[in-house]
Amino acid sequence: MSRIGKKPVELPKGVTAEVKGQTIEVKGPKGTRSFTATDDVDVALADGSVTVTPRGNSKRARQQWGMTRSMVENLTVGVSEGFKKELEIQGVGYRATMQGKTLKLALGYSHDVNFETPDGVTITAPKQTEIVVEGIDQQLVGQIAANIREWRRPEPYKGKGIRYKGEYVFRKEGKKK
Repeated sequence: MSRIGKKPVELPKGVTAEVKGQTIEVKGPKGTRSFTATDDVDVALADGSVTVTPRGNSKRARQQWGMTRSMVENLTVGVSEGFKKELEIQGVGYRATMQGKTLKLALGYSHDVNFETPDGVTITAPKQTEIVVEGIDQQLVGQIAANIREWRRPEPYKGKGIRYKGEYVFRKEGKKK
């Protein structure tokens, strides 16, 4: 029995949901998102909440039950509050600036790295050492933040690079004479 799947997804104020077959569409103040569930689960809308129930007792139906409920909850959170990933840059001379829709990163290479902002995501650089990625799609926000971090991951000796805010970087001791 799925502990996550059993809970209904409450719709916050200002958010509406519509179920058409296996597709659920959620509208809120930040936008509209939709998700198509597999045929292993039933999605129902009642009393301002969305419930997900498995069809049958197969292993796949029980797997899809919790996952579908989590996806529906992510839709409601995305259209009502949105998702945010914060990155921080550490290192001498490492900096980030926004120029229009392009994020310019100076990361110690012989050239600047230009990162184009895709649709559905907003990237801001409030300080030269901070990057904020925001949007209504949790997967897209996380993937864009990971792509930016991939340009210069934090290294274990000096800790230089791009890291998530609050991320712990295991530090190694250098060579000894």
